[in-house]
Amino acid sequence: MHNIRQAVKADINRMAEIEEMCFSGSEAASLDSFQKRFSVFPECFFVLEHNDIVVGHINGCVFNSPELPDALYSDTRLHCPKGDYQTVFGLAVDPQHQRKGYASALTNHFIEFSKSRKHKGMVLTCKDHLIHFYQSFGFTHQGVSNSSHGGAQWNDMVLTF
Repeated sequence: MHNIRQAVKADINRMAEIEEMCFSGSEAASLDSFQKRFSVFPECFFVLEHNDIVVGHINGCVFNSPELPDALYSDTRLHCPKGDYQTVFGLAVDPQHQRKGYASALTNHFIEFSKSRKHKGMVLTCKDHLIHFYQSFGFTHQGVSNSSHGGAQWNDMVLTF
């Protein structure tokens, strides 16, 4: 049985651990980055628990346009609380708990949360192998992103509500 809930400050260390397991060092958000982001937009952080242990998370800031410029990752001042688009900075599930539908559950939860806040849509970037995963939620592939986050190639994905 799993439970999705809004993250609390005590979850940040575990979220950073999961992030390190799932992304390369240059792509993963650091503990410091998680702490800074959480201090500005804690309402946009969710965790998934299995047997009362955090095994996954999803988070992102809110922005005024349907894009995810790299500057958003490092400059929390760009968060627009009343903006139109929820971004997804990260979706990660502990490798020991993958392939159980947890990433899908977190994505669906974040979509419903964003709709309830009257956003116009959601934006994210992903690697090639995840395009189909996000398309299954209704995201549209916008092409290769201008993002150079972590030195990787990303794809722009947009979901309009």
